[in-house]
Amino acid sequence: MLIEQVRAVPTVSGFFFDDQRAIKEGATQDGFAYDGEPVTPGFDAIREAGEALTVELELEDGSVATGDCCAVQYSGAGGRDPLFRAEAYRPVVEGVVASALRGRDAREFAENAAIVEELPAERPTSAGNSADGDAADQLHTAVRYGVSQALLDAAALANRETMTETLADALGTTPATEPVPVFGQSGDDRYTNAEKMMVKGVPVLPHGLFNSVAKLGEDGEELREYVDWLATRAIELGPDGYEPTIHVDVYGVLGDVLGAPYDRAAVTDYFATLAEAAGLFDVQVEGPMDAGGREEQIHEMAELRDGLASAGVDVDIVADEWCNTFDDVRAFVDSGAADLVQVKTPDLGGVQRSAEAVRYCEGTDTRAYLGGTCNETVTSARTCAHVALATDAAQTLAKPGMGFDEGFMVVTNEMRRALARMRPTPEATADD
Repeated sequence: MLIEQVRAVPTVSGFFFDDQRAIKEGATQDGFAYDGEPVTPGFDAIREAGEALTVELELEDGSVATGDCCAVQYSGAGGRDPLFRAEAYRPVVEGVVASALRGRDAREFAENAAIVEELPAERPTSAGNSADGDAADQLHTAVRYGVSQALLDAAALANRETMTETLADALGTTPATEPVPVFGQSGDDRYTNAEKMMVKGVPVLPHGLFNSVAKLGEDGEELREYVDWLATRAIELGPDGYEPTIHVDVYGVLGDVLGAPYDRAAVTDYFATLAEAAGLFDVQVEGPMDAGGREEQIHEMAELRDGLASAGVDVDIVADEWCNTFDDVRAFVDSGAADLVQVKTPDLGGVQRSAEAVRYCEGTDTRAYLGGTCNETVTSARTCAHVALATDAAQTLAKPGMGFDEGFMVVTNEMRRALARMRPTPEATADD
């Protein structure tokens, strides 16, 4: 089954691009927008409408496989590729990428994805975007991400199987037999959306979006009170036997509040108050600090993790900032710098790289959270549901958007449909 045509269509993503540096430096909100000037290269405003680039692969039987090139909300921050402009990269997909894929067998997912991963960087300067921050030798991560989704879809169509099965065959993995726990994200509406999650029995919640000192509290008191509220409200609203994991993302701001070194008593005591506030529920804190570089981040995360362990504080920490590529994930895992690493799918390039990053955590004491961003699309979210199943990740993100319900529906339903369609494993057949 050959790939005959490659098309690229500028589309919209599920949220917005935000200049994280400007927000952390004190930009004030004006309704839904922000006042002030952007500081991250590529941004024309602190908040901009999200963009995507849909890739369509037309196969020789007339079927069409799709994938969406998209990038994270906080593009250009924490070592990530710069802001993604769909129009700027359309000629890249319809040019160098199309030339590499036309005439290839769609069934050869691993080989096709590897070809795209190795294509040289293209540096468009149109649409007001400078790609000076791109990796020196690779296409923008968003391009590799979207094209790989389409390639996985094409292989599954050609093989008449689910994307989970196609990816598992390529990786040599045994897929999950139950849906992977879904992590809901609340956005700034952290109370109403959290209550929605509880009523629906979401396994991991609520993200919280604590991206400024004003939200976190000068001494972290707002976060502590919020965790206490979550634990109380989950018992009141959740189904019988509901035991969610409380996962909050603080975008490095907690480091600004607490300060280094992170193994001292003042820091571990604060984390102990979070564990106490959570009661019977497990707590995960994502991005506790932003040290400004990968090695510095690994050092400070490991310092915090060791300090918590020595103090007997049962709070897990999650790597996000400066943990973007497969090599970054490997470095954090090898250094024991986190209890979980977020595999931030758009930042790793091809979806196969995200799958490999999840697998790298196997046999270690670090778990893999298959994440991503609210600024993705339904297409990329559905594809990532198959990545989560194929690798049996510890948890996966509800996406796209910040309304919670929609993203939870997309990811949950895609996993359930895939599991219903998948061929029985030899073990299951033997049990019958």
